Amino acid sequence: MEKLIITAAICGAEVTKAQNPAVPYTVAEIQREAKSAYDAGASIIHLHVRRDDGTPTQDKARFEQCIQAIREVCPDAIIQPSTGGAVGMSDLERLQPTEIPGIEMATLDCGTLNFGGDEIFINTENTIKNFGKILIERGIKPEIEVFDKGMVDYAIRFAKQGYIKQPMHFDFVLGVQMTATARDLAFLVDSIPAGSTWTVAGVGRSEFPMAALGIVMGGHVRVGFEDNVFMAKGVPAQSNGELVSRVVRIAQELGREIATPREARRILGLEEK
Repeated sequence: MEKLIITAAICGAEVTKAQNPAVPYTVAEIQREAKSAYDAGASIIHLHVRRDDGTPTQDKARFEQCIQAIREVCPDAIIQPSTGGAVGMSDLERLQPTEIPGIEMATLDCGTLNFGGDEIFINTENTIKNFGKILIERGIKPEIEVFDKGMVDYAIRFAKQGYIKQPMHFDFVLGVQMTATARDLAFLVDSIPAGSTWTVAGVGRSEFPMAALGIVMGGHVRVGFEDNVFMAKGVPAQSNGELVSRVVRIAQELGREIATPREARRILGLEEK
């Protein structure tokens, strides 16, 4: 079994300081949270950025500031900007961080999502194709964001059409549109092409149960404030590093070694970039 790649989704676009005061908004706070996750064992920093007041933004200059700050303290981490942004952003707005030199990975959402209440996160077929084409042109490996089985099918279809390179890497985000159970995760894993790699992210209280399943099933794991701000019911996490450290402890108990950033690049096929 390959070593475990841990991704830290350190802030997201929706979670706020009202939910947990440690959620980062400023460049310095994002740097702090990235370092805490990296020091604990995360190889990938999944990155949204905020204005200082917490407003989500895809502004290229803001991403550049945050990425530079992260690279100062996590020099070999894989920084994975989100192209999802936040509900209501345009396609061109969402793609801005992929223009930054040195980006190795970025997300590619393969379907429209009911995000909660009246919020709909829209990804049309043409949006997915356009994003995939641009990522190929820019030499960036997509992480295929999957919220239900249909998104796996879209990714396979568009890969056959040349919009996504194989082997693909999937991130199964469970507990939003699709429930977070062992059955659901096994169904998704069995649905992806041979040779693909995958990560699982459980939202809210499903974060650590999904992490444990990902570890024993040979996949990889994402945790972080974007998905969950608690260590246990009613107990806020003090940092992203605390969430990552818990995954490391679970992996150690289950006999799975943690990948370094260099090892993560090899597993994901990023070494030649």
